[in-house]
Amino acid sequence: MRLGILGGGQLGRMLALSAHPLGITSTVLDPGADPCAAAAARHVRGEFDDLQALYELVKRSDVITYEFENVPVESAHWLAERVPVFPPPKALEVSQDRLVEKSFFESLGIPTPPFAAIDTREQFDVAIRDIGLPAVLKTRRFGYDGKGQAVLRTPADAEAAWATLGGRPLILEGFVPFDREVSVLAVRSRTGETAFYPLVENEHREGMLYRSIAPASGTGEELTERACEFALRVMTELNYVGVLAIEWFQDGPRLLANEMAPRVHNSGHWTTEGAVTSQFENHVRAVCGLPLGSAVAVGHSALFNLIGSRPDFAEVLAIPNAHLHWYGKEPKPRRKVGHVTLTAADADERTRLADEFVRRINPQVA
Repeated sequence: MRLGILGGGQLGRMLALSAHPLGITSTVLDPGADPCAAAAARHVRGEFDDLQALYELVKRSDVITYEFENVPVESAHWLAERVPVFPPPKALEVSQDRLVEKSFFESLGIPTPPFAAIDTREQFDVAIRDIGLPAVLKTRRFGYDGKGQAVLRTPADAEAAWATLGGRPLILEGFVPFDREVSVLAVRSRTGETAFYPLVENEHREGMLYRSIAPASGTGEELTERACEFALRVMTELNYVGVLAIEWFQDGPRLLANEMAPRVHNSGHWTTEGAVTSQFENHVRAVCGLPLGSAVAVGHSALFNLIGSRPDFAEVLAIPNAHLHWYGKEPKPRRKVGHVTLTAADADERTRLADEFVRRINPQVA
């Protein structure tokens, strides 16, 4: 079996590493000269809309997936006419536009914050009156890691945000006074088999994921079942294959959908050491037509992203049960260059190890 991957970043790298023990060879398509996934896979260099490069990937692949959701939908459809592509291109269409995504959730009865489409200044003013402040103004496309959005708390904030973001398709969302942010990772196979990882609690700093705690504490069966049921609705509607991540605002007993990612996800990196089967292996299994593995957590885990700088590896590995993943990328400001997963037998030990990690390594969004 040969797996093609659109994108050569760290997610492509970890997918290729998980495919290798299953006897599956991987090829990544990426415009970079030396993407970090090339250390674990063959590399076709080209843009994602370069038909010659896409055809070269087709020749080397029995099935194709992607590691990020901003792949041109037209390219995904072109590929799907020649080789199976999972998740389906429809999932890309939904996830690439925040308005389409929120409307899709709404159509499935999945709660979201209040939202409104913004194309003109008049629509912006009306939406602020209807939704109220505070609110969040976001670009509808190509925003990630806190980019392309602004929190509006005052009329002055609104003026400044419009000056920066106005003139393109936008969405205004009501600000949710949430208790915490959580995510669920689900996976569905070609035959419709499903598996669900436990809810994860996420902490963001400067718009980027800083830490994930798995399983999240105090979720209870009802909240977890609701998150899994909502994810199942999405996967069923899209005839989905692969790993799906949905990020939520938890407001007491309520879950409000923030966004979905039709791919393996940063908040699931802990699964490599902290679950029976990692999200990466299960994604490979799903898209390649293999039975899914168990998504049950093994103990308790804490994930820390390494953003913008390289820690002392020896210091990291001196911490008990610390698992270092370095992506082979040159550190740059606000660039994810690695992560560390801490594994523990119980929640108390996890907290102790996480506190020690923060004290000794002091990870920052650099």
